[in-house]
Amino acid sequence: MATLHDRFAQELEVIGGNEATPWYVVQTHGRTEGRVHLALQRKGLEVFFPQVVIHRMRQGRKVQMHLPLFPNYLFVQTLINPQVFHQIIKVNGVIRFLGHRGPDPVPAEQIESIRTVVAGERYYYPWRYLEKGKKVRVIDGPLAGVVGILVARKEKQRRLVVAVEMFQRSVTVDLENESVERWE
Repeated sequence: MATLHDRFAQELEVIGGNEATPWYVVQTHGRTEGRVHLALQRKGLEVFFPQVVIHRMRQGRKVQMHLPLFPNYLFVQTLINPQVFHQIIKVNGVIRFLGHRGPDPVPAEQIESIRTVVAGERYYYPWRYLEKGKKVRVIDGPLAGVVGILVARKEKQRRLVVAVEMFQRSVTVDLENESVERWE
């Protein structure tokens, strides 16, 4: 006789992540993102938990810390049905899926842009949410394909802000010599 965990794992194999499978935002209780991330991975789900590396002084030593890029949020790639929904919601530390009347998918463009920024070698960090501005897409260099809002503080200093509209948080990365084009 198959256990609930076995049935859930079999169902996830059938509906599991691929490029056409939507991403959803899961809100967690404070400081439980890491535990929720591991619990969802153990269930066979594709989970994206972006983190930022910061350096702090602790007891006179410089310590490297990995903190959530978006505190209290992580991304899950799956097809939602009632059984999967309840299995995710029941994970200790999960509060809810974000959405108006249930889980709403995050545009794939936003997830891919954040993944590219996080996987790159450039320093990135949280940024205030930007609603307005012209969207651009980077067309060359290590950030090619990233879509965001271009912010210029000085002529030679350009910053690209990638926003997640669903929960109004952003991440930014400095551009060097990359070319950009308008993106609608």
